[in-house]
Amino acid sequence: MSSNSKMNNDKKRKLPVSANDDDNESNSEPVCKKQRIADTKQTDPILAKAKVKTIGTHHGCFHCDEVLACYMLSNHTKEFRNANIIRSRDMSVLSTADIVVDVGAEYDKAANKFDHHQSSFFETFSPQFETKLSSAGLIYKYFGKEIIKDILVNHKDDIKTNMDDRQNQEITDDVIDTLHVKVYKSLIEGIDGIDNGIKQYDTDKEKRYQIGTDLSSRAGSFNPWWNQPTSDEIEMTQFRKAMQVVGEALIEEVLYKYKAWLPAREIVERTLQDRYKIHSSGKIMKFEQYCPWIEHFFEIHEEKPVEPMPLFVLFQDTRGGWRVRAMPVALGSFELVQPLPAPWRGVRNEELDRLCGLKGCVFVHAGGFIGGHETYEGALKMAEMALEFKGDDSVQTK
Repeated sequence: MSSNSKMNNDKKRKLPVSANDDDNESNSEPVCKKQRIADTKQTDPILAKAKVKTIGTHHGCFHCDEVLACYMLSNHTKEFRNANIIRSRDMSVLSTADIVVDVGAEYDKAANKFDHHQSSFFETFSPQFETKLSSAGLIYKYFGKEIIKDILVNHKDDIKTNMDDRQNQEITDDVIDTLHVKVYKSLIEGIDGIDNGIKQYDTDKEKRYQIGTDLSSRAGSFNPWWNQPTSDEIEMTQFRKAMQVVGEALIEEVLYKYKAWLPAREIVERTLQDRYKIHSSGKIMKFEQYCPWIEHFFEIHEEKPVEPMPLFVLFQDTRGGWRVRAMPVALGSFELVQPLPAPWRGVRNEELDRLCGLKGCVFVHAGGFIGGHETYEGALKMAEMALEFKGDDSVQTK
């Protein structure tokens, strides 16, 4: 996924990592910096008209947070696009940079100093989050909206969906604000947590297994092995490879939220509004088009409680039949507000037809959380019967 990734072969998705990809870094950065700018002026007459910006970060072993911070700044911000990268811990060298991330023991937005290692640092993304920021979270907090907009403007056609012809979502400030929070929660916060050593779960129990495929681990894996040759030049080459990987992950996450998550949210909102057209009680919802709906429903419910709470959700399966899904009590819970009737659970086909008094029943899961019918009318009838069922309707688990 580095130099041979699909993004390198796709002109639109190529992720440039600096104004001059062939430059090398060393501990003698002042000399390298002068040479690098001189080389840029020779090869890029447009950039030669202006001073090339520099991003400072620490040398040695690199981590996902500063790799992503450097990627975001140098690829998706107007001020630092195509900036050169200086890797050093020498403050006299770092003082020549236009912005410094993950080194320097200083956090000062006005001065473009974005370190998080000092004991006085407790910054979070917003009051709604508790995870302390890393350099990735800091850069994303203050530049993230610009970064998201740049990705959408330049990459939104890179990934196709079957809704592209119908989707014409304007990139408004509200859309950017929504995506800014969602991408932080789904991608950046985990990087912040790992880099700051924050446990994902409140437990001291030993891990049952290791996971080494998260983005932080993948970025870190580009560091030279302990028994491989290393130098400033080799480290910089590997740093750039890691930038390619984290950049691809960021672009794909932004595009997923914009082209899949956001349209699903709109479908759920519309389905909620139309539920009284399906059943007068408002307790049965019908999705005209299936989408991942549970997360969206409970986010909407948290923002403004949905009353009455829908008990059953109807949607079409991949084979043309229809499903009846009982509403869980919360996101991620196997407990149900009201399961499908106990006599139906674990029963299929003709036997289920007999119990329901309907033809075309397919199944009801033993846990009562989902059932199926060959037709929409039959699935609706099953949901209506479940609403009226007076037997054992205690909360069940999947």
